[in-house]
Amino acid sequence: MIAVRDTGRIPRRRLRGRVAALGAWGLLLTALYAGPPATAPATRPAGADGNAAEAAVPPELRRYYQQELHWKSCPDSPSFQCTTVKVPLDYAHPNAGEILLKAARKKATGNGARIGSLLVNPGGPGASATDFLVGTADSFSPSVRASYDLVAVDPRGVGDSTPVDCKTDIPATTMGFGLDLSADPAKIGTYDEAFKQVAAACARHAGRLLPHVGTLDAARDMDVLRALLGDDRLHYVGLSYGTYLGATYADLFPSRVGRLVLDGAMDPALDGYQRILQIAAGHQTAWESFAADCAARTDCPLGHSVEEIGRGLDTLRRSLDRAPLQQGKDISVTGEDLFLAVTTALRAYLWEELRAALRGVLAGDTTALQQLLDADEDDSGNAIEALYAVNCLSSLSGPRFTPAQAQAALPQFLRASPQFGESMGVLLMMCAHWPVPPTQPAHPLTAPGAAPILVVGTTRDPATPYPWAKALARQLSSGRLLTYDADGHTAYFRGSTCIGTAVDRYLTRGQLPPTGKVCT
Repeated sequence: MIAVRDTGRIPRRRLRGRVAALGAWGLLLTALYAGPPATAPATRPAGADGNAAEAAVPPELRRYYQQELHWKSCPDSPSFQCTTVKVPLDYAHPNAGEILLKAARKKATGNGARIGSLLVNPGGPGASATDFLVGTADSFSPSVRASYDLVAVDPRGVGDSTPVDCKTDIPATTMGFGLDLSADPAKIGTYDEAFKQVAAACARHAGRLLPHVGTLDAARDMDVLRALLGDDRLHYVGLSYGTYLGATYADLFPSRVGRLVLDGAMDPALDGYQRILQIAAGHQTAWESFAADCAARTDCPLGHSVEEIGRGLDTLRRSLDRAPLQQGKDISVTGEDLFLAVTTALRAYLWEELRAALRGVLAGDTTALQQLLDADEDDSGNAIEALYAVNCLSSLSGPRFTPAQAQAALPQFLRASPQFGESMGVLLMMCAHWPVPPTQPAHPLTAPGAAPILVVGTTRDPATPYPWAKALARQLSSGRLLTYDADGHTAYFRGSTCIGTAVDRYLTRGQLPPTGKVCT
């Protein structure tokens, strides 16, 4: 059996900065693909067809579907219970070994009839779902907490489940953030070499696990957990990449779909090139929305028009790359740090904090910028390694870009996003050297015959652009779109009474919002 980390402990981490920063990487990188495009969608596993809802679990998987879970109080969070779940390393060869998944739950608070368990996933990929549950359980409404046991499982390869461990520190700089190729065009080769080194380290130290941490396998794991929790159908809230995981589950097991909320939706039919290009454009839309608001304020630190503010950001970023801002002996702020702060603020809708960070940096003070990035955050464990492994294995198909090809694509990225296009275009190369082929090509996910699925999209979402939510709702045979006319990434946990009421009615009563419903 492949080892699992300490299974009784949920690390107490400050989550907002962790999840936001991970979104900067995960959502930019999701659906990039490191091999030739597959010719057909993956097939459903035995017993998963919507026309065979009562089909028996395959004999070779029965021991996983019939195992007994032993829940115990989580030492660091005694109001939560923890357990481990055994799943096969390789579903195609269930006797080839097994891995362990870390799960946590918060029991339902109500005394009346309980609907079941509600599985939650914050996305990433690479974000710990159990950490997320500990940090956000109280954010669910009293009616949802009364109706469901709230449950989370760290996906295979992630967090306190059997982890992808490449035994190397993977810096954010390998992601290309803040890259200024106009100043140094040769730098693109440096990033290609960094991607190559990461792939080689993961091949050496995590090679056996790497082919088996994709979204298809994670979705099959969720079905094992559904059965062990005693639910005939899966009830689920997935955010960001978690919508891709949830839609994949629905497509594999349409007859087992309960009430699924897919918030900050991804479009599974997009290839990697278009996905990254549209994310760049989404960040540009979000930036211009911020800039327009800032321009109307007398204290805007970068100017008084959208164009002037955009030029001001570019100038400030490049000046920090040439001469990083020193704050004491241990802090040096570069253009990349500024870029990360901006993308974090755009996704989290922290406009006031972003204005303060920009104003501070211009005055030589990095305090607000450090607060925005949660600079004192604990180390991120294996989040970045897991992000590489999941994205490069099960992300949607796209071209395998060399440095020269990525360089040639940059003009289109700059047209889509003058502020963010260069940095995001470099991500075309990320999986070019990955040691295992992909398993999940780009194709629509339809979930034929599934119960109604609620898809939520935010109109100026930088990380999962709103057209993706519209596309996923159309693809799913039973999809219903709920629109949030707002800024920032995702909608449900953002404090909107309109969104919260609509989602809660669906979760607790099965009542979908009206067709075309828009919340402001």
